[in-house]
Amino acid sequence: MSDDPFAANLAYACSLLPSIAEVCRRVAINRQQFNKYLAGSVRPSRHNMRRICDFFGVTESELLMDPARFASLISLRKPSQTNTALPHHLNMIENLHRASGEMSRYCGWYFRYFYTFGYPGRITRSLAVISEKEGRHLWKNIEVGVDPEHLRERFIGKYEGLAFHLGHRIHIVEHDVLAASSITQLMLYPSYTPRPGHLRGVQTGASMRRGRKPAASAVMLEYLGEQIDTRRALARCGLFEPHELDDWIKRLIENRIDPGEWVFEIDEI
Repeated sequence: MSDDPFAANLAYACSLLPSIAEVCRRVAINRQQFNKYLAGSVRPSRHNMRRICDFFGVTESELLMDPARFASLISLRKPSQTNTALPHHLNMIENLHRASGEMSRYCGWYFRYFYTFGYPGRITRSLAVISEKEGRHLWKNIEVGVDPEHLRERFIGKYEGLAFHLGHRIHIVEHDVLAASSITQLMLYPSYTPRPGHLRGVQTGASMRRGRKPAASAVMLEYLGEQIDTRRALARCGLFEPHELDDWIKRLIENRIDPGEWVFEIDEI
């Protein structure tokens, strides 16, 4: 523990709330940076100091006073209610973030493969990324390619959403950014290796080209790394005939219901 009174006082103020992660989310300061404040190795910028003071309802001089005096002072006050009382529907999402398990090793770039809903028999390879921001894990996915029925027409799809680690499964919910007309959900088996490798599961969605019929398909994420050449990766994306891709990819995204089964299920890799 640092002898810096600021670090000690900040730690005490945080102890009055459920978790440091919650403080970081409410104050909108990166957890890694906030940990440096708690360790006493770094002082906040004037901007961040103001946000911290406003949140806890203290002045900068009070945060720098003797820890015993500060503890007596802050115990009589309540943290600022600014941005703390979330509407019920938003609080439900925050509860999922709080319940989510370890996700940091899943951060990075992926190729996403599945038999496309809109062009039967073709496989989509898109580029996706999972990133962390203020304790939440965000998802972005970009689809690019050439319409096989109108070869001069290129298309692009952009999707954003959230990723959670719940019930020993990776859950991703995304929405169509450009059209705001669809939501897709992925449920994937987790990885038990130091790096994600390949994540396999099921996704649900619908295609405008097929009357928005609800559909499900196998899906696979191929981990590429935390830092990649995104331009080169996007150049490899598009719609493909099955013979254009490796057999191992096709095996992992095959859509099949075996005789005697009543629902579409995917086995773990």
